[in-house]
Amino acid sequence: MNQITIIVPSYNPDDKLPQVVKGLVEGGFEDILVINDGSKEECLKYFEEVSKYEEVTVLTHEVNKGKGRGMKTAFSYVLENRPDSIGVITVDGDNQHTIKDIKYMAERMIEDPHSVFIGCRDFNDPKVPWRSRVGNKITSFIFKYVLLIPITDTQTGLRGTPKEYLPQMLETKGERYEFETEMFFTLKDKEIPFKETTIETVYIEENQTSHFHPIRDSWKIYKLILAYMFKRLFRFLKFVASSFVSFLTDWGVYSICLLLLNGKLEERIALAIAVVSGKVLSSILNFTLNRKVVFGSGGKVGGTLVRYYTLWACQTALSYGLIYAISHILGQDSLWIKFLIKPVIDLLLFLLSYQIQKRWVFGMKQGVSEK
Repeated sequence: MNQITIIVPSYNPDDKLPQVVKGLVEGGFEDILVINDGSKEECLKYFEEVSKYEEVTVLTHEVNKGKGRGMKTAFSYVLENRPDSIGVITVDGDNQHTIKDIKYMAERMIEDPHSVFIGCRDFNDPKVPWRSRVGNKITSFIFKYVLLIPITDTQTGLRGTPKEYLPQMLETKGERYEFETEMFFTLKDKEIPFKETTIETVYIEENQTSHFHPIRDSWKIYKLILAYMFKRLFRFLKFVASSFVSFLTDWGVYSICLLLLNGKLEERIALAIAVVSGKVLSSILNFTLNRKVVFGSGGKVGGTLVRYYTLWACQTALSYGLIYAISHILGQDSLWIKFLIKPVIDLLLFLLSYQIQKRWVFGMKQGVSEK
């Protein structure tokens, strides 16, 4: 287990923290980071106790900065000081995660070092406190059917993250509990592969020691969800606007070329020149708008350009082929048919293009969910 770094964020802990650390050490974990997030003086004895283990490193915030900041502090430490670590597992310090589940997640990470693993509880279990059961079911429903992020347990603290994704997590917004929600948005936006692992449902003392405030922190989470929904809608609307402006440019150039070349060149050649001319000029405008305004791609221009124009070449060929075929079926001498069918064909290609540009041209890869 020396390839995995365990991260235990902790704020004002009680005697459960030493129990968690002892279990991790006995479970064979050799690299454990405990974050003291500005705890009260009377709680420092627990950090002193766990620091006696040679497997443990205690990182300290002088003042409370929040769970999210504590996780980021640990992520930065791993990137700077653990060159051989393949990834991290975050574990709550209140003994809610069993060593069996943590070890299983570590084994899965070693087998599949390029996927994020999410430990998910069974909220149909009667021992789950009502506030946790209701809150998680509502949030999970929104994630699955509104945001299209298939997460069963949105508040789980047991998460395995490969080291290669830690830089993206450091760029993720949020300093407190909302950071764990923002992590899911990062998985979606960066299309990082993720898998769920079923874990035992453990609640001690009805979860009374949790620092999660059900009203205040839930409101923060739902505000994030609403903001994320509007962000994705706004991005799509920007793509629509970019595509519409580019289409007007494309159609305008295409129409002018058809009018100028009609009867002067062979039909296929004239159509090819018109289609390609419109696509070339509109593509320059479209690429610039999509890269800078719509998707905000930070990748290298060269690679993005190659992917974009690969897609562009396929769209251009499809557009030409479909216009030529349909115009011949409906009447090859009807110039107006070529004018009218192009918007219909390009609309269909537009819907396909959005997904390809988001996922491939300006994006990364999509994740999956596993039980």
